[in-house]
Amino acid sequence: MTVRSRILGLAVFLTVVGTVSAVGQAADPAAVRRDLTAWVAANQRPVVAELAELLKIPNHSLDSVNIRRNAALLVRMLAQRGFSTDLLEVPGAPPTVFGELRVPGADRTLVLYAHYDGQPTDPSRWSTAPFDPTLFDASQANGGQRIPLAGTGPTYPAEARIYARSASDDKSPIIAVLAALDALGAAGRQPSVNLKVFLDGEEEGGSDHMAEILTRYKDRLTADGWLFLDGPVHQSRALQVVFGVRGVMSMGATVYGPARPLHSGHYGNWAPNPAAMLIQMLASMRAEDGTITIANFHDDLTPVGPAERQANARMPAVEAQLLKELNLAGPEKAGTMLPDQLLVPAMNISGLQVGGVGALATNTIHTSARAAVDFRLVAGQRPERVQELVERHLRAHGWTVIHQEPSEATRAASPKLVQLSWGDGYAATRMAVDHPFSQAVSRSASAAIGRQIIEVPTHGGSLPMHHFTEILGVPVIVLPMVNHDNNQHAENENLRLQNLWEGIVLFGGVLARLGTEWRGVP
Repeated sequence: MTVRSRILGLAVFLTVVGTVSAVGQAADPAAVRRDLTAWVAANQRPVVAELAELLKIPNHSLDSVNIRRNAALLVRMLAQRGFSTDLLEVPGAPPTVFGELRVPGADRTLVLYAHYDGQPTDPSRWSTAPFDPTLFDASQANGGQRIPLAGTGPTYPAEARIYARSASDDKSPIIAVLAALDALGAAGRQPSVNLKVFLDGEEEGGSDHMAEILTRYKDRLTADGWLFLDGPVHQSRALQVVFGVRGVMSMGATVYGPARPLHSGHYGNWAPNPAAMLIQMLASMRAEDGTITIANFHDDLTPVGPAERQANARMPAVEAQLLKELNLAGPEKAGTMLPDQLLVPAMNISGLQVGGVGALATNTIHTSARAAVDFRLVAGQRPERVQELVERHLRAHGWTVIHQEPSEATRAASPKLVQLSWGDGYAATRMAVDHPFSQAVSRSASAAIGRQIIEVPTHGGSLPMHHFTEILGVPVIVLPMVNHDNNQHAENENLRLQNLWEGIVLFGGVLARLGTEWRGVP
């Protein structure tokens, strides 16, 4: 699509928005799907070009110059679709890009959330430059070969993937929404709800200022519900709607031994070994099957209802596929299904650091040993309560818990000494599967794709969704579109283009249908 044709399509869209007030007349989902699918088939190249333009700008949240370049481009892209735009600012934070599009006759307002910042990159670990979007005709893991980004025809190979930081997490959902609006406008259709867009510039940086932003701009963010567009689709490649996310609380632990490294032959079995002590400490909190054994850790969990259990039972079984794909003999807890395990908290040991191994190994009792741990929380749990329970557990097991570097006197007086450092953490959220907003989104998404969408009570990842539910008092649901094997946060992050095409159809269909499904719901 040329710039002129995009503007003409937008003009049609704005004309419809300006003249049609019969939002209550539901569009036929099959007809909307045909229109959107046909538009996608004819406009793949310009959509990829617009995505590539956004991917070329580095987007680490601490890189203020490039973050603002991203924000400026997003403002321009929104304005081209008729949004009124603004930057929501608080001191010390990247700008949040805000847009609003009112639809005459619409009686519900929906906010779409995505983030435009990305994880840090180490170019030496990438096969292509992370901010030089590069197209392959299939995944690199499956032997994909580089092909021209502009393509050689109107469409791309079915398994083509674009490699770049934030290709999937989270710039492609932004482009998919904009393209969906273009496609609706080209077909003379309109959204069935008023739209607001909230594009976060600090999600990967921890969303440290999110509560302040939501509080300061609460009046401008008034809405009936939010859709988060972050995260991947189901491992079966089927589209899914997600009603909750795990919370997270990170912990760093340093265990102390002798003041200087000691020869393990001369001092072994006499001088305390911090590596062994650290292992024993971690094992006291976590059983072999992954169950957290900290007293009272499970007391605050919100009970899982029958609707959530039934939704899990309806999900496609992917465990055999995943075991093969990941070369695993079995799950950590025998006989368990992945969706059910996401409804219980987890303790993940993500890093251990002491001494060396292989050619770097020495016969040494080291001075300290360190671990990085993340607790994945479920509905009802709070990060501050996790910290309280962990520290109570350690003290009950004889540990002296400190939060700063110990003095010589403290080390000499404490046989079991551990320094803990804690992150701020996120609380978990979970909307009831049978909540009216949940069902309106689920029905709209199912109508958009022409089949029942997978309903997921809780997703494995963590997002700062609790800020939105607690500060704004609105329901929040996740509607993802990117491939599950996208390497997000890691080297060679990628987007399967078929997921982009499906995302455009999904988002366009939901926007066209949601107002009808939602109407009259309290």
